[in-house]
Amino acid sequence: MATLMAGAMSVVLYSAHLSFPKEIQGMREWSFGLLLLVAGAMFYNLGDSTYIPKMCANSVLIWALGFMLIGTEKFYELRPSWMLFHGIWLVSMLTIGYWLIFVPNFSYRVAAFSYLASIFYLRLIYLIWKHGEPHFSTRFFRALMIVQALVVLTRGVLASINGEAHINLLAIGPFQSIYLATGHFMILLMTVGFMTVCTRRLQTILERRSTLDPLTEVLNRRGFADIYAKEHALMRREGTFMTMLNIDIDYFKKINDCHGHAVGDRVLIDVAQVIAKALRASDHLARFGGEEFVVLLPATGLDRALHITERIQTALRAPRPDVPSYTVSVGVACQTSAEESLDGILVRADKALYCAKERGRDRYEIAPDAAFTGTGVPARHQDRARA
Repeated sequence: MATLMAGAMSVVLYSAHLSFPKEIQGMREWSFGLLLLVAGAMFYNLGDSTYIPKMCANSVLIWALGFMLIGTEKFYELRPSWMLFHGIWLVSMLTIGYWLIFVPNFSYRVAAFSYLASIFYLRLIYLIWKHGEPHFSTRFFRALMIVQALVVLTRGVLASINGEAHINLLAIGPFQSIYLATGHFMILLMTVGFMTVCTRRLQTILERRSTLDPLTEVLNRRGFADIYAKEHALMRREGTFMTMLNIDIDYFKKINDCHGHAVGDRVLIDVAQVIAKALRASDHLARFGGEEFVVLLPATGLDRALHITERIQTALRAPRPDVPSYTVSVGVACQTSAEESLDGILVRADKALYCAKERGRDRYEIAPDAAFTGTGVPARHQDRARA
């Protein structure tokens, strides 16, 4: 049963390895480890009176557990512990070979294998606890490893103190029943546990791809709409306000025509990086397609927003060796009423942007607001908007 389950789950994991995004690593190693479990069972079933099949069986079983560890480390984007892998394999071959060939003792062989295998399980538990995200899939995977480690350690302890009576799986006893039942199901369950964390990672990647712009890796329209909904709800609850900046690269078509689209892409990436550095941790940046970017400044009034706008424009004017010089125009719209929708504030910021374009570019304009003076701009800001 365990062999059949290991073979079937190996196929499942390798199929997932071929289908999942390349960011999700480790499934190939887990698949290979399960195939080694199948090979180990085949060596055990040879029933040869010589020690070669038994040595081969123990060797490939240690390899199987080692590849599961390597696969888990790759999944968490850690350096594989090949030194630990080969070290445990070497020690296991020396100790098991000694108690098999020179001083035959079944109990000591079982104890040596159990303790060495437990090192792999304990390392796996540590990795999952240290690097796993706080999610049910991680807790489920960790719990399965803890159960398996306890069972294997218990078998090692029984082999050390009670001899062969409680560890001979061909005999009848309570531990034998528990160990065999665990062995039947834990291979399947541990693989399912690993698949759950892989599936969780896949869900996170797909959600990230659906909300981020692939070129600049800032929010796209969908991601920005989700963020705005949360900030708008907070604004309504707290009675605060927020400001939106609509930023557009000046003469971007000329950059593409003169330097090529590859340079144009580098400019877009540069804009996103420079703006992101100029913002606070609580602010949000999105690309709305083409050369248009939108910034949401939660709990930010017009004075603070204009200061951030000037900081962004100053940073973007600074020459950088890997991109041609460029400037941006900005439309600034402050939302003081929770009744205004996302479309409403976007329209106001967009109109202010076009006004900045018409008045010469490389500047910002402030969108009119009902709470402002008749000109649509507070008197203290009118001169700055024209500057």
